[in-house]
Parts: sequence; structure tokens; C-alpha cells
Amino acid sequence: MTRPAPEAGTVDRRTPLARAVLAQAAMELRLLLRSGESLLVTLGIPLGILGFFSVVEVLPTGDVPAVEFLVPGALAISVAATGLVAVAIQTAFERKYGVLKRLGGTPLPRWGFLVAKGLAVACVLAVQAVLVVALAVGALGWSPQGGALLAPVAVLVGAITFTALGLLMAGTLRAEATLALSNALFLVLLVVSGVAFDADALPATLAAIGRALPVGALGEVLRAAFAGEGLAGGALAVVAGWGAVAVALAARRFRWEP
Repeated sequence: MTRPAPEAGTVDRRTPLARAVLAQAAMELRLLLRSGESLLVTLGIPLGILGFFSVVEVLPTGDVPAVEFLVPGALAISVAATGLVAVAIQTAFERKYGVLKRLGGTPLPRWGFLVAKGLAVACVLAVQAVLVVALAVGALGWSPQGGALLAPVAVLVGAITFTALGLLMAGTLRAEATLALSNALFLVLLVVSGVAFDADALPATLAAIGRALPVGALGEVLRAAFAGEGLAGGALAVVAGWGAVAVALAARRFRWEP
């Protein structure tokens, strides 16, 4: 996906902090949703994988029906697409065009900018989850056995992880490098992480690598939750571990200047 030159926030110095954060969050959300390429990655790919491969069962899904395997995978893909691709590219070009630097002239502190990013991501994830579940339940006959409490927690941990990874790339690499790397990583994760098909169909080494990556681990956590098997603690620890490292590195290395 590509990214046009972004706009600066629309708050002024008389704006209360909470309103400034909400105004910036609204701007971030519009930037995420107005791009056709962004919508393709964040909505089109997860919904397309879920809908097509649930009906045309050509991918190995182990001992479970295709839709039961693919719903958790589609949600994991959605989380990764939003944080690792959409947020990364948007933020990288905001930095390139000096938007992040100009935010220093507004009453919005840097942590407020990050909160606004988080609120925008949360809104996108809510839309993604509603659409995935609506398609799965309404059109594909999906009936989860659990997950009402565990799934939102897993999605939250995954959102923090992938958003931090996206910000790490955006704040340390050139915008063009972030554009290329985020899309390439996303495609690699789709292939090796076992979210669209059973990782056991891969060679043993690739399967092990896939389970150690945050997309595959998040899919495993969601799959166990929706199957009523409880918390997949080991897989959740993998996602959280990636998140902790990404947050620490992003906090230390993120550059606000172009």
C-alpha cells in the first residue's frame, strides 16, 4: 500500500488536553480509513481469507472445520494488518513530511499523540472484529464455544504488540523503507504463521518459527479461547514478549524529526 502526504492535527493551544487527544484520534482514524490501500489490507484481506477459504476448503486446517480455524486467524491478521502495516506506514510518512515535528507546536504532548494513535487503532479493530464475527456467524455458520472474555484480552495484547512494532519501524526507518518492509513482513507472516492454514502442514522448522512469531501465537490464543479450551498461556506469553521488546525499543529509538 502507498501513503499520501498526511495532514497535521487540527487542535490549537486553547483546546483542553482531552479534546486535543480526541481531535487527533479522529484525524488518525480518518487517515487510516480514507486510504483504499489501507482498507484493502486491514479489512479486505482478513475478510477475503475468511470468506473464500471457509467455502472453498483447499487449505489444511487440521481436525477442525475451516471456519472454526479461520475466524481466529482472520482476527489475528486484522490486528497485524492494522498495527504492523497501516499504522507503520501512516506514521512513517507523518514523520517524513514533518507532521510529527509540527505537533510540537500544539498543546498535544507526545504521549497524547500515542494515546490518539491507540484510540484510532482501537476503533479500527472494533470495526474489524464486528465484520469478521458478523460474516462468520451470519454467513458461514460459526458458533464459538467460548472466548467472550479471553478473546478481547488477547486482541488488546496483540494490538499493543503490533502497534509498537509498527511505530518502531516508522520511527527508525525512512518512510519508503517502512512502506516496503511492513508489507513484506506482513506477507511473510501470512505464509509462515499458520493463521490461514494449519502450521503442521509446513516443514517442522518453519512450523516452529511460525508459532514463535506474534501472529501465529495470537491466532493460537484466539483459537483456544473460541474453542472453549481456556487460556493458551504459552502462546499469549509469546505475543506479550514480542510486545514488551517492541515497546521498549520504540520508546528508546523512535525519532520524531524527519
